[in-house]
Amino acid sequence: MKRVAIQGGLGAYHGIAAENFFGEKVEIAPCVTFRDIFTTIKKEPDTIGVMAIENTIAGSLLGNYELLKENKLPIAGEFKQRISHCLAALHGQSIHDIKEVESHPIALMQCTGFLDTLPGVRIIEHEDTALAAKDVAEKRLPATAAICSARAAEIYGLDILARGIETNKHNFTRFLVFGNKWVVDEIQQDEVKNKSSIVFTLPHSEGSLAKVLSVFSFYGINLTKIQSLPIVGREWEYQFYADLTFSDLERYHQSLDAIRPLTSELKVLGEYPEGRQSEL
Repeated sequence: MKRVAIQGGLGAYHGIAAENFFGEKVEIAPCVTFRDIFTTIKKEPDTIGVMAIENTIAGSLLGNYELLKENKLPIAGEFKQRISHCLAALHGQSIHDIKEVESHPIALMQCTGFLDTLPGVRIIEHEDTALAAKDVAEKRLPATAAICSARAAEIYGLDILARGIETNKHNFTRFLVFGNKWVVDEIQQDEVKNKSSIVFTLPHSEGSLAKVLSVFSFYGINLTKIQSLPIVGREWEYQFYADLTFSDLERYHQSLDAIRPLTSELKVLGEYPEGRQSEL
């Protein structure tokens, strides 16, 4: 069984995405923070990391890009997980009994439409959706509900008071799978790579980004995403994180060779198969 480090507890969406990516049950190594995922892998080198990188509603998790760059663990793949929230509470509670709702800030933001129908309810931010459910269950919190996955509600023995409470039903989170090189090589056996994630910095000169983009266009490389992030200590200078898709691996590598002289720094975070998406 594969051991997977995630941010959050049992029943977290990270764990659900990991099972969907591998198509099997996995052993979860819960971590409090995203940085702790990398610490776990350093201690247990065969462990696989699964980490959210962007959400269709909340946008990119910019700090996670930095963690990938800093720790130099290659990306093995990705999975786009449908996020469907439920409201869960202790057995016997009704929705009319609820005075407080706990969850991760992003989950709370994704359920504002539903929360607006609960006037007077106090909203409490929590470090994780699944751990919020765990707290409600283990501390026996009356009149308190968690916004979490249905899996978390089941694991911690909570009643589901409402399902599908997210405001936008097209709510997906893209998760990256990564690890040490030998782990990645094993995951990618016989897989066709047609996507990559890179980070590059550019000289502070006019048209520097346009030149890079024109090279990708010439080689038939599609940018599915480009995200700028300030460079700490260098005011008004930026690094760019980009996701690329391609049909010809050789031309993709040629495009990287072509842009390298145009950049101050270029790093490949991973080359991997474009990920599947869970059903609506």
